Amino acid sequence: MSKKTTRPQWAWALYDWANSAFATTVMAGFFPVFFKEYWSASADVTLSTLRLGATNSAASLIMAVMAPILGAIADRGGVRKRYLLIFAITAITATALLPFIERGAWFPAAFLYGVGILGFMGGNLFYDSLLIGIAPKSRFNSISALGFSLGYLGGGALFAVNVAMVLKPTLFGLADAGEAVRASILSVALWWSLFSIPLVVWVKEPPSFGVSRGHSIRKGLSDLKESFTHVRQLKHIFIFLLAYFLYIDGVHTIIRMAVDYGMSLGFDSSSLMTALLVTQFVGFPATLLFGRLAGSLGVKRGLYLGIGVYCVVVIWGYSMDSVGEFYAIAILVGMAQGGVQALSRSFFAGLIPEGHSAQFFGFYNMLGKFATVLGPVLMGTVAYLTGNPRASILAVLILLLGGGYLLTRVAEAPVDGNAAAGV
Repeated sequence: MSKKTTRPQWAWALYDWANSAFATTVMAGFFPVFFKEYWSASADVTLSTLRLGATNSAASLIMAVMAPILGAIADRGGVRKRYLLIFAITAITATALLPFIERGAWFPAAFLYGVGILGFMGGNLFYDSLLIGIAPKSRFNSISALGFSLGYLGGGALFAVNVAMVLKPTLFGLADAGEAVRASILSVALWWSLFSIPLVVWVKEPPSFGVSRGHSIRKGLSDLKESFTHVRQLKHIFIFLLAYFLYIDGVHTIIRMAVDYGMSLGFDSSSLMTALLVTQFVGFPATLLFGRLAGSLGVKRGLYLGIGVYCVVVIWGYSMDSVGEFYAIAILVGMAQGGVQALSRSFFAGLIPEGHSAQFFGFYNMLGKFATVLGPVLMGTVAYLTGNPRASILAVLILLLGGGYLLTRVAEAPVDGNAAAGV
């Protein structure tokens, strides 16, 4: 990799290292903790869960609506880098302001968090599109993988330091865990800013196609409509995408809401952070193992296994009473998370008719990136209406079982052919 990879390619990949800190430290880790204990401290735990879930879902829904327009702008060329920086700076600013929100001010905190999510996801759309300008098509997979791997390493590295800050604040010159959480969130903004500099300096903007922005947006919306029409005509692909949207929403919801749920049960926040780290480190080897296991069982059975593991996680999570059980569940999540994501992509690839991979994977990626709309608000609503935080996690079963059932209605593509041809 080092002999072939150019400076612009490393610079592009480092942006994944930069912004993944937001996904780990802020989204999955410390924001749910501080939101419940500090910004929403006066509220019942079920109400704070509803507020957090609604914020996650609203941000994802807004981005899902914006995605076709942003994608059309990105396809136009000439503005990808500019819009990436606009979204990144917006998210970095919102993140940097979060530590200064006063106790009890849950709405300003939720608003800034939502803006951060929008900036994070919107920036990634333009970040992905910059790949075509820094690598030949033959290198897309390897450079994309480089960015993905650096994202795991970068996000995990800073999160490990942040967890150490919270567990041992005095070693870092901090007064207590609360100050450590504020410093950790601020460190994400600094980390994101610092490691975005190589992209700003060395990644050049791909050339424009010379069409107006209005025309490109109209063309993008037209292409989206055409893709949706095509998907609906291919029954197996349409059903699979519905199944994928449901079960991957359940997968993403568990990641985003796990810490909030654990705190609702009275578990210590520092233990929850450590469990989240366990998930990160288990995920890499477990994903590779899942891939080999699916080679023996078949991709569809591998997906059933992964969804089944998540169902066990939900049911066990409903009845767990100790932090030790939370650690065990974290290991199960780490074992299944990457496997479900990877096998979903390979299963879908086998369904796509020849010559339509870009069109169909564009639709697939849009669903995957923004499939955190139903789960968080569903958990929050159930917790609030029942007054029982344990009941909230059972709501995720609706998504997992619904997705699993729809998956049974999809025929797996033969190894030596393309199933979509006969749909």
